[in-house]
Amino acid sequence: MSAAVCKRSLAGGLGSFWGLAPFLLFAALFLLAPTATLLVGAFQDAAGGFTLDNLRALAEPSIVNAFSLSLQVSAASALIGGVLGTLLAWAALLGRLPAWVRPVLTTFSGVASNFAGVPLAFAFLATLGRVGLVTALLRGLGVDLYASGFNVLSFWGLTLTYLYFQMPLMLLVITPALEGLRREWREACACLGGSSWHYWRWVALPLLLPPVLGAMLLLFANAFGAVATAYALTGSSLNIVPILLFAQIRGDVLHNPNLGYALALGMIVITGACNLAYMALGVRSHRGRP
Repeated sequence: MSAAVCKRSLAGGLGSFWGLAPFLLFAALFLLAPTATLLVGAFQDAAGGFTLDNLRALAEPSIVNAFSLSLQVSAASALIGGVLGTLLAWAALLGRLPAWVRPVLTTFSGVASNFAGVPLAFAFLATLGRVGLVTALLRGLGVDLYASGFNVLSFWGLTLTYLYFQMPLMLLVITPALEGLRREWREACACLGGSSWHYWRWVALPLLLPPVLGAMLLLFANAFGAVATAYALTGSSLNIVPILLFAQIRGDVLHNPNLGYALALGMIVITGACNLAYMALGVRSHRGRP
């Protein structure tokens, strides 16, 4: 009897594995294999020999500045998008808005969080460019954005463009955490004489802080790896890592694929650290819930 039970368990385990096989194959072909290729290429020269020159080149001022600017843009868009996205989610779920607002906002967020690349860059150029619609309307009202220092092809212009998909993504990610706040906790706080401030300060915010920080790390990694939007919007006017990597692999002047592999390896290390921290905060969030 025990042998039959063991055989059924083994068959069930194999059946589950075969159900997982397409995902494992997809991950191996499009994630593990490219990562292994660039990992090997980062330690090779043009002739295929072993070298550390590509990693040493990461300390060059232009590359250090590119990483610094990318980190700044990613941090700014993650912080601003995280705060505004959380407030949007709070207003839609816990605020006194009409019932139809939440499904409309969620549907829009699902579309906007995936709207990036050349279409998004063109939309912002047509809206906030030097001859964009909003720029022209404000100029007609006596407000000249570009005379005051704003430029869509600048740090804040790229950050503002990233916010278009960062805020909706934050809303989608943080909504389950807000939905997990139970009404009984607020009622228990009120029964013990606590105010709304006490509830948010001592109950809700400690529970929401890990998922909010984790979601911001996810936004940081999302912005740090974005290349199509930045390249289509700014071209080479902003020296950020994805554009520099693109120039090393595809460019005619800065063509050095192995240095591009080293740049990609540095990006993987940074985004991997963000994802590990995100998973750690997710585990802590689940442990903190009753």
